[in-house]
Amino acid sequence: MSIVLILGSGPNVVTCRDWPRAPFDRIVTINNAWAVRPDWDYLIHPDDFPAARQPVDLGHDQSVITAADYVPVQNSLGGFVYAGGTMAFTASYWALAVLKPKVIAVLGCDMVYPSASQTHFYGVGTADPLRADISLRSLEAKSARLMAIAAAQDCAMVNLSRDQSRLIFPRATSDTVEAAKPVPVNAAHVTAALAEEARLGYFVPSGKYWKEEGRFAAVAVDALDALWLRSIHEN
Repeated sequence: MSIVLILGSGPNVVTCRDWPRAPFDRIVTINNAWAVRPDWDYLIHPDDFPAARQPVDLGHDQSVITAADYVPVQNSLGGFVYAGGTMAFTASYWALAVLKPKVIAVLGCDMVYPSASQTHFYGVGTADPLRADISLRSLEAKSARLMAIAAAQDCAMVNLSRDQSRLIFPRATSDTVEAAKPVPVNAAHVTAALAEEARLGYFVPSGKYWKEEGRFAAVAVDALDALWLRSIHEN
């Protein structure tokens, strides 16, 4: 079984600093999260991620994944409007398609930003999921879609966080992650959601969907999100 650990920049990501490498076969870090522990395999970041925040030296077995790598992959799995325009979702789809794991476990990706406390493990950062964005109207629905797409590939999505989360993945721990199984899905709702995505045609090959946001109807995205939520909750 291949298990991938994806690390975001939420405050709780530091809880994994002392975890043993096992049972994780690959560690994918998002943006600044490469600094959490040294044994990461992949760093994934957007093109505007500051060079000053990137690692200076890479190990021989470490790779950087940029838009040139992940945009085609996410396009092959529906694109950004449908899948969600945050690096947490992008990293997950990339790992699903390229690494083909049996389990993807995330930590530091809860996308909850309290106004009175630290929002990122390194201090205060930009909370991208809070921006007005057609792809982020329901983070819960985007996580439901990801779970359904992963389940079709016999992959389980789990959240290793113990904190409040916008993700609706089942919870797990580093000790129980090996036993994770894909969630049951309603095949009819998944088929309907995919058909609606094809009908809408909200697809941007470049991945820069925000440049074409005027042609996307929020009411249509909301209806599609509802279908994806039903695919998980009604089975």
